Formats: sequence, C-alpha cells, structure tokens
Amino acid sequence: MRVLRIDESSPHRQLIGVGGIGTGIFFDLAGNHTLGRNESRPGRLLDVRDYCKLHIVIHYVAKLLGARVSGSPFHVVPVGKVGDDAAGHQVVKEMGEAGIDTRLVDTTRGRPTLFSVCFQYPDGTGGNITTSNSAAAALCETDIDRVAELLKSGGRRAIALAVPEVALEMRHYFLQLAARAKTFRAASFVPAEIAPAKQAGMFQLLDLVSLNEEEAQELIGCSFSSVAPEVFVGKCQEFLRSSCPNLRMVVSAGKSGAYGVTADLYNYCPAPKVEVASTAGAGDSLLGGIIAAVASGIPFLRGESTKESVTSQSVETALELGVLLASYKCLSPHTIHPSACVETLDAFARDLGKSFSNRVRELLMDTIPT
Repeated sequence: MRVLRIDESSPHRQLIGVGGIGTGIFFDLAGNHTLGRNESRPGRLLDVRDYCKLHIVIHYVAKLLGARVSGSPFHVVPVGKVGDDAAGHQVVKEMGEAGIDTRLVDTTRGRPTLFSVCFQYPDGTGGNITTSNSAAAALCETDIDRVAELLKSGGRRAIALAVPEVALEMRHYFLQLAARAKTFRAASFVPAEIAPAKQAGMFQLLDLVSLNEEEAQELIGCSFSSVAPEVFVGKCQEFLRSSCPNLRMVVSAGKSGAYGVTADLYNYCPAPKVEVASTAGAGDSLLGGIIAAVASGIPFLRGESTKESVTSQSVETALELGVLLASYKCLSPHTIHPSACVETLDAFARDLGKSFSNRVRELLMDTIPT
C-alpha cells in the first residue's frame, strides 16, 4: 500500500492529539416540524458508523502517512478517556487497527464513552444530543501533563492537535504546553467556542486552524458571501495580520469547497461534484488531509493568491489534498470512510480528471509489510 513518505527530511514525525473519542448513532426522523418537548416521534435508525472528532482527524493522518504503533516513521498518539464499555473498547480497537498508538487513552470506570444521538429531518436539517457526563469530560491537566516530555522531545517536528468534545480549558492548557515545546499547533472549534477561545488568546497559540463558515464569521465579524468571497477573505487576512501573522487558516464552504488563507495570500479550492451519501465528518477529514500533507512536506498553498478557483487539474497543495479527501469522504455514509487511503484518493482524483502533481508523486512510497 502506498502512503505519503515520512523520513529525516520531512517537516514532522509525530502527532499528539487531544479531543473527543467516542461514537454515536443517526436517526432519520419522520416529519419536518421541530421535535416537541413531550413528543414521541418515529425515526429510522440509519446504518451509519459515527465517530468523534479526534478519532476522525487522526485516523486519516495515520492512514495517509502509514503510521503504526511502532516501527514506522510517523507516530500518532491521542490523549483521552473512554468508558469501560463496549463502545469504548471498540473505538480503541479500531484506532489501534489504523496504526494509532492508544497507550494514553485511558479506560475510566463510572463514566460512559462519549456518545452522540444525531437526528435529521427530511429537509436535511437536524441536531444531536451528546453525553455531558462522558469519560471524555473527565480529562484533566494531570492527564495532559503526561505528554509534556513527548511534546518537548518532538519539538518542531511534532504536531499538537486540539479539537472539540473535551473541555476548551483542557485544550488551551495542552496548546500552552505545546507552544513552550515549540511544537506545530493545529486546532478546530465549534461555533460556541470561538468567542471564549479568542478572548483567551488561543488563536495566537496556533499555526493552523480549520473553521467552517459559521465559525469563521464568528471569529472575524464578517458574513461569508459566495458572490463576493474576496470581502470575507480580506477580513480574514486583516485579522491574521493584526493578531496572528503566522497563522494558516482553512475555511470550509461546504459543497463549494474551501479557502486557505494566510496574512499574505489565499487560495480557493472548489469541491468536485459527487454523489453525496453524507457530509458528516467532512470538515474533520479536510483537516486530517491537510495535516498529513503538511507533515510530509507538501506546501499549504500555491505561491500566488487565486482570486478565482484553482483551475489546475493537478493536486499539488495541502489544501487541495484536504478538499479531495473531504469530497471522497462524502461518498460514504460513515463519518470515517473505511476505504480512504492514498491509493483510493489517487484513483478518485483520476476519476475526476485530476492527478497528483509530480511533487506529490515524488513523496509517495510503498509501506513495508508487517
């Protein structure tokens, strides 16, 4: 199986992540009217495998970079908690099968594994109910302190990833440790976390942030418009120049694609039109693809701002690889596409009339069989 090559010349050799680890179920509700307080509503239980954010992102990083628990050039280490229940044991098993080192994922008695019940109305809107007393909510500073030496030893060649579904305060603490270790820091947030994260100075701790339109609007105070996106992008750049000049920002625009923005330039990468089975998990797969590409040395953006969309049929940047992966994920009803890897992405690109650039192809290698 081919993967993106990681060797002594690669920018990064390991990822250490903090965020939600768990699972969930999906219901397709009957009727578009909002579920009432005392209502009992029939719903069709969907055959969908749902996973929490940290698991989704690091799964794709591990698969694209050929990570293994030992003996591989790239190492993926999540820090978290699951319950002593069937769901917890299953997600830890699946992470291990994907090459993720789960030694710092603790099993906690007395608390359930993070679990979400998602519901969707026929018009495509919906919501979810997520356990607030889960094992993930018990993550504390003592747990995070265990990776201080790992961050320090990894230094600039490590990536620290902080994503939702554990307390924002714990993710802030983790990023502060990573900043002191001079580790590359990446994160995502949910809309309600943007204001407190901004107030706490968390964006100044980051090298890469991935947001959707709503989250980015909350951050910069400007609405996104597909008719005049340059106004929105300009506001993003103003924020970066004034507050976070070294931060790389990714803004996903759903089926339209994504924008990669720095203080000096931006690229827009449209999403290819595909038969969508589900968009759940697409934003997390976008981030996972970008992190894997950056770790292997693929440039974040093309060297010039692209006011129009990237029209080249060549996939040559981290942004473009991330959008390709997110689009491929949408072919699956599950939040983690079970077949996603470098080879299936390569074939998917060819089906779309695209191809990996020569620079990306030079980074491909065959894994050594275990």
